[in-house]
Amino acid sequence: MALFFVVATPIGNLKDITLRALEVLKQSDVILCENIERTKKLLDFYKIEGKILLRYHQHSKIKDTQKILNFLKEGKILSLVCDAGTPGISDPGGRLVDFLYKNLNESELKIVPIPGPSAITTLLSVSGIFADRFLFLGFFPKKKRRRNFLEKIFEGKEPKIFFESPFRILKTLKEINQMAKEKNLEIFVILGKELTKFHEKIYRGSLEKIIKELEKDKVRGEYIVCLKAIS
Repeated sequence: MALFFVVATPIGNLKDITLRALEVLKQSDVILCENIERTKKLLDFYKIEGKILLRYHQHSKIKDTQKILNFLKEGKILSLVCDAGTPGISDPGGRLVDFLYKNLNESELKIVPIPGPSAITTLLSVSGIFADRFLFLGFFPKKKRRRNFLEKIFEGKEPKIFFESPFRILKTLKEINQMAKEKNLEIFVILGKELTKFHEKIYRGSLEKIIKELEKDKVRGEYIVCLKAIS
């Protein structure tokens, strides 16, 4: 039976990896990754050598998935990682897993999840919000569907979580703030910048407060936002 592991890797700090994840990566013949250089940095840090590193990302084609399928049929052990966090969360890993389920039966393939870091749960753990329910919305759209995305933020009472780039974070928060005023709502924000990294910072407070703080700070790195209506 072929083994295919879905392995969560650090979102920033390379020490945030489980012992089980390291064991799996060491026994893998092929490691599928978004960015070979980024994954190689992790493997080098833990002195894991002699692995076939194969790119798998959102632009991968049918021939790439067929190559992966062939590796499994040859009996090789494969692991899937993404650039940061858990594969399948706002990345194309889910499509690959679905492809494998459809092309191999249960007697040929075992897909094993190796849990670990996630920016979503990392931020929620220090949010101070009772997160028995929340809605993860993925990446905030660059141009198209921004209005529809904004409307989703104000639907329901559960906290909303999304990713945003440093190039648009201020613009996005200002758009949300404007819509909140139109709806006469007060929004509580928890904003994570560069989580687990050297420049990590967590902002908490009203939208206007966070916008002012960001305007003073150096906007850089990756952002994850959690919003909750409080009135």
